[in-house]
Amino acid sequence: MAYQIIIAALVFGGLLFLLLPAYTNEKGFYYGVSVSGQAPSLFTLIFSQVTTWIFARSLMNAAILGFYFGLWGVLAYAAYYLSFFTGGLIVDRIRFGLGYNSIQEFFFTRYGRSGTFCYNALIIIRLISEIFANLIVIGLIFGGFGSQTYFIAIALLSLFVVLYSMKGGLSAALKTDVLQMSLFLIMLVALFISMLTNQYFDQAAVFDFTFDVTQPGPILLFVALLQVWSYPLHDPVMMDRGFLADRKTTQRSFLHAGWISIICIILFGLLGVFSGVNAMVDENLNQALSRLLGAGPLLILNAALIISAMSTLDSSLASSSKLLVINMGLCKPSINNGRRVMVLFMLAALAFVFYGDRDLFSAVAVSGTASLFLVPVIFFNIFAGRSDIPVWSLLAGFSIALVGAGLYFTESSAYSSLLGESHKYNKLLYITMAVLISNMALFYLGTFLSRLLSTKPRQ
Repeated sequence: MAYQIIIAALVFGGLLFLLLPAYTNEKGFYYGVSVSGQAPSLFTLIFSQVTTWIFARSLMNAAILGFYFGLWGVLAYAAYYLSFFTGGLIVDRIRFGLGYNSIQEFFFTRYGRSGTFCYNALIIIRLISEIFANLIVIGLIFGGFGSQTYFIAIALLSLFVVLYSMKGGLSAALKTDVLQMSLFLIMLVALFISMLTNQYFDQAAVFDFTFDVTQPGPILLFVALLQVWSYPLHDPVMMDRGFLADRKTTQRSFLHAGWISIICIILFGLLGVFSGVNAMVDENLNQALSRLLGAGPLLILNAALIISAMSTLDSSLASSSKLLVINMGLCKPSINNGRRVMVLFMLAALAFVFYGDRDLFSAVAVSGTASLFLVPVIFFNIFAGRSDIPVWSLLAGFSIALVGAGLYFTESSAYSSLLGESHKYNKLLYITMAVLISNMALFYLGTFLSRLLSTKPRQ
């Protein structure tokens, strides 16, 4: 079955390559403008926003959290999708309220090159982690970690995605997002119906709302509600789509993408809950799903994962090229340079596939923790409009956030136990709160000192 799926995926990728036009216009390649010069429609933006966030790693994370921690694990992961609502507010304020044309322009104006460097460094890490994590999911569909089919699947799918992404840039990503999202919705409905009609489906067990604040699910929910403010700002794929259309279209795209994404994640996560309720001793998620669903629904499940992975990969590559070429200005803004950047990011992600961590949620938690230095930026600079925060407040907060992210990585990977033997999500909550409080305090201190120095009488 693995080879049948990969052949189908390659055929699908080949069709995308043949059907997509080759863009020679930089506005189409970098900004998603159509051949006729039109900005993306509301329908395109909604489907693009959803499918680039409902990606393979997210689907697997939702299912895994449901498998181990029940319904509250699924709701915790779905809470991260409130980022569409906070992200919509952030984009609206930066673009239409403050008048900036990009997030980098905003950071440069407020904090100069140092602030822009911190932001760009974070999102480069974010983009590479998104690409390699989705490649891992593709590999695991076809074989165990390190197997021959695992590496063959990753190599072939990454090659096809790079080829059609290089052909059309962001315009290609937007076009494929609509098709991929449409197929995904059909598959998701089919999978949900398959679960509801399964002989082992127990409604009371699957929809168990028993709340225990000491359990990992509710704790992770608290973490998500804390990280949901900064999380969208450090996602360049989401932010890029906030600068493509007019204000009304942009606002509505974030709003509708939010509730659609939350529903999709919950529905898919319930498959994990269903598997966990009916799992046998020592049976993992994939084994339980294979036994419970059977060959047909399992084939649909794997196809949905592949399609969602491809939609995220092409969008991440498009954002990577725009980041380095347009936003950072590291090279001449040509289409060929954008294509070279795509290849560079894919190669970097493939290096992480061979040498990186396989814990899919770790990338979410680590980058989410690192992004917490953006929280005071959002409240002080973006919403309150303050311009008197010193650069050292941002740099100190950035350093603390990186230390927190690194600490969680070592604690969750069992490289250290500085925070004791409690569950890793308890540790994540402690680290998140410490980083948030520290960053807010640094900005308050910076504001206080700026006022003090500005009012000090001259001698």
